[in-house]
Amino acid sequence: MLHGCLLVCAFATVAIVCQLAAAQPVPPAPQARFVVVLDAAHGGDDAGGRLANNQLEKSFTLALSVRLRSLLGARGIQVVTTRESDAAVEPEKRSEIANHAQAQACLSLHVSENGLGVHLFASSLSPAQPTHFAPWKTAQAAWVTRSLALEGVLNSALQHAGMSVTLGRTSLPVVDSMACPAVAVEIAPEMGPDKKAAAGLDDPDYQARVAEALAAALVEWRSEAHQP
Repeated sequence: MLHGCLLVCAFATVAIVCQLAAAQPVPPAPQARFVVVLDAAHGGDDAGGRLANNQLEKSFTLALSVRLRSLLGARGIQVVTTRESDAAVEPEKRSEIANHAQAQACLSLHVSENGLGVHLFASSLSPAQPTHFAPWKTAQAAWVTRSLALEGVLNSALQHAGMSVTLGRTSLPVVDSMACPAVAVEIAPEMGPDKKAAAGLDDPDYQARVAEALAAALVEWRSEAHQP
C-alpha cells in the first residue's frame, strides 16, 4: 500500500514540475549582432575640402558622424567610429577599425561643394571569391556584391526623402581595404526642382534630412541582413 502511495506522489510531483516548466516564459532568442562603422573622412592636419562660409570638410564629416551615431544608437544599432575628435587617422587604421569590428555596414563620410545632391560610391574592384587570407589592399573585392546591395538600399532611402542621388564606383584605399559592405557617401548641396542648388551644406534642415535618410537606410539594411 505504501509503495502505491509513493508512486502516486511521484507522478503528482512530476505533473506539478511539468506544469511549472510550461508556465515559465521562454526567453527570447538573442538578436544577431549588427554593427555599423562610421568613418568621418579627414581630420587633424588633413582638413579636406574648403566649403562655403569658410567651413572645413573635416568638421562637417565629424558633425555628421556624431549626428548619425546618435540616430542609430536610438534605434538600437551598435556604432563604431573611426574618429571622435579632430584627429588625424591614417587610411590603414580606418580600414583596420572596420575590419576589427566585423561590421555589417560601413559608411565613409565625405562632403563637397562640387555637384549637387548625394553621391554614393562603391568600390571599383571586380567581385572575387572570399579567401582565408584576403590581400589587404583588395579585401573589398569579396564584398563588392554586398556593397552594391547596400548602395541600393541607401539610394532608395535618400530618394524616398526627396534627395537627388548619383551612383558610382571608384577606387578609395580606405574602402578597398575593408572586409565588410562599405559605401562612400559624398554630400553636396541639395538639388532643387530647377536642377539648381536649393540648400547649402550649412543648412541645418538639409543636414538633418540627409542624416535621417541614412539612418533609415541602415535600419532597413539591418532588417534585410537578419533575414534567413
